[in-house]
Amino acid sequence: MVSSLDDTKRLAIATKLADMKVLQNLLINNEQRFIEDCTDDDIRDRIQNMLEDDRKNLGVLDTVIVQYGIKGEPTETTHKRVELQELIESSDVSLFEKVQEHELLKHKQVMAGLLVHKAAQVVGADIEAAIAPLNTVNFENRAHQEQLKGILEILGVRELTGKEPLQGLWGRVQDAVAALTGVVGSVVTRTDDEMSIRELLLMDHTKADILFVEVLNASEPQKIQEYFGQLYKDIKVHGLAEEQVLYPAVRPYYEHMQEIFEQTDEVILMLDEIKPLDPAASEFKAKIEQLRTAVRTHINQEENDIFPKLRDNFSHEQQKQMATEFKTAKSKLQSSMADSKT
Repeated sequence: MVSSLDDTKRLAIATKLADMKVLQNLLINNEQRFIEDCTDDDIRDRIQNMLEDDRKNLGVLDTVIVQYGIKGEPTETTHKRVELQELIESSDVSLFEKVQEHELLKHKQVMAGLLVHKAAQVVGADIEAAIAPLNTVNFENRAHQEQLKGILEILGVRELTGKEPLQGLWGRVQDAVAALTGVVGSVVTRTDDEMSIRELLLMDHTKADILFVEVLNASEPQKIQEYFGQLYKDIKVHGLAEEQVLYPAVRPYYEHMQEIFEQTDEVILMLDEIKPLDPAASEFKAKIEQLRTAVRTHINQEENDIFPKLRDNFSHEQQKQMATEFKTAKSKLQSSMADSKT
């Protein structure tokens, strides 16, 4: 019997993602203050660009957290970090010292993102799929570090000598950022703070496919339970959120929507029938195979029939708005499921 739908390793990653969201908000608050305090137009413009990236990446982090599907709470250490922000707000501290603290915070965010990425590689392929957008955040934060080093050099030289640093600094910074781009290679930075609804749905579909493979390939009952626990939550939340957001919007353009509703309800019923079964029982994986067939039939119809309706009848902005509403619905459902266990 599935006694727990959460695994300690997955909960640890959820906590780290919650920490990252808190830190992202701190970075945004700091940069807003720097723009107000800075009198150097060049530096202010560069910080403004960072601020725009960080605001966008806050939305990317929200997407990652919802797609990941497990709620986490920030650590006490992160809460204390928020309390230490008085340094940034103090009028007795120079801009150089404030930016220096900010660069350390940015470094902490870079390391948190990299740790989540590396942890996902050893915990489960489904997690790698869920957190894929985090690559954008990690790359841009690392590029920001190089920019901040350049800003610190300028501010530091001015503070120590009252003179301007030698020319060519920003060229070196840009070279460093370009080198990072080469290292990252396939990473494509996003320009929107929100994916379209089709992109979000495809992420969910991919993650479900991976989880089915992980469940069916696992031999230890504990691992089967872990993977099914995630599959159960992901598919149930996905389906219920679609019924709240996607299907009502598309219904006027698709005559077979009732069939889609019935497929979703059937899948959720199958999930609830499998949930109390012993993962070690011989019938368990047979039921999973039946579930996978039902889910794949539903996904195929959705991608082949509904996706074109979204493309043809909704603007890019409308699809982004639908994605926001879909994420909100999923987040509320995830919280409700978590609360029901406590």
